[in-house]
Amino acid sequence: MAGSHGSLTKAGKVRNQTPKVEGRKRKGLTPILRNKKNYIKRIVKEMPVGQPEYRQERRR
Repeated sequence: MAGSHGSLTKAGKVRNQTPKVEGRKRKGLTPILRNKKNYIKRIVKEMPVGQPEYRQERRR
């Protein structure tokens, strides 16, 4: 094996030296859960989409 790209003793050197960073917290649901929730609300329960009618009439 001529021309290898570095020895195996140096493998992972940079990754082990980098400081551990915590991941950011999610603010909302993941897209799969959000789509499932919307499907149940709109298709299964047949709830209307959007704001209630009385709020739209009140604004006019």
